[in-house]
Amino acid sequence: MIKTAVVILNWNGRNFLEKFLPSVTRYSKGDASIFIIDNASSDDSISFVKTHYPEITILKNAHNGGFSKGYNEGLKKIDAQYFVLLNSDVEVTENWIAPIVQLLDEQPEIAACQPKIKSFHQKNQFEYAGAAGGFLDKHYYPFCRGRIFDSVEEDNGQYDNTREVFWASGACLFVRADLYSKLGGLDEDFFAHMEEIDLCWRLKNTGYKIMASHLSTVYHVGGGTLSKINPRKTFLNFRNNLFIITKNCERKKLFPMLFKRMVLDGIAAGKFLFSGSPSHAFAVLRAHFSFYAQFNGMYKKRKLVTPIPYTSTSTQYKKSIIWDYYVRQHKHFSEIDSRNFLI
Repeated sequence: MIKTAVVILNWNGRNFLEKFLPSVTRYSKGDASIFIIDNASSDDSISFVKTHYPEITILKNAHNGGFSKGYNEGLKKIDAQYFVLLNSDVEVTENWIAPIVQLLDEQPEIAACQPKIKSFHQKNQFEYAGAAGGFLDKHYYPFCRGRIFDSVEEDNGQYDNTREVFWASGACLFVRADLYSKLGGLDEDFFAHMEEIDLCWRLKNTGYKIMASHLSTVYHVGGGTLSKINPRKTFLNFRNNLFIITKNCERKKLFPMLFKRMVLDGIAAGKFLFSGSPSHAFAVLRAHFSFYAQFNGMYKKRKLVTPIPYTSTSTQYKKSIIWDYYVRQHKHFSEIDSRNFLI
């Protein structure tokens, strides 16, 4: 068994691999072994890796099953204590592995952790997908330290502490391999987007903590698969958010919450429509119909993990982030009253 495996999922990603593997190989040396799981690429990305990085182990999947299935199939072939799921469009920095591995070694109650995730193109800013650690509000809308909806903050050291969060980003996710396997890994019905939130919530429902560390920093391009302006991403985000609620929230809250979300998501669709984005409004509608068609299957998955009561769901925000953002105009995480977090 190796201690730490840095694992990159690739699909036709020659340009990203050429750009970002130099930093990954340079700053992982001595701390981790590097693997690439290839999702049946049709470009020359794998031949490029074989030629220029023979030390990297390549694991080939027969088909492109998306982010979740791709990782699950490949990770079954890796015997490690810790997995580091790393997007192919991430530039890592010196000493990015050791502080988080040390944290996991010292605190066995921590199941997963992310570094500080900043923007590759604007190095002084946090990056949309994870920033300095993720949370859910009372309606289970996700947001981050450093990013609420589309408002991304500059990093001025305001979140330079290692703290417990609700979810860690899949762009760079450190997770205990045994727990990943025990819980069945990422949910393959998600295809892509929010599967890491689901995994983190399941880990929390089994009593473990999720952390974000400021002692490690990476830079993420973002939108490497789907950009924020793509209606497909809107569809996946709205549908998969309903999936995580159905699978993980407390039973007595489930159906009232789904009704609330029907109303709130309807308002979101109306906002898209009246702001001149009918394709995104339609994506929200399609997301709900897709969710209803798959509800029974998602509901059955609740048996795999017993959701814990709301009052003991640490790091959940007790208020509405939508109200804070759009009505109270709180655009930064630091403006949110910390007393409204269940920790």
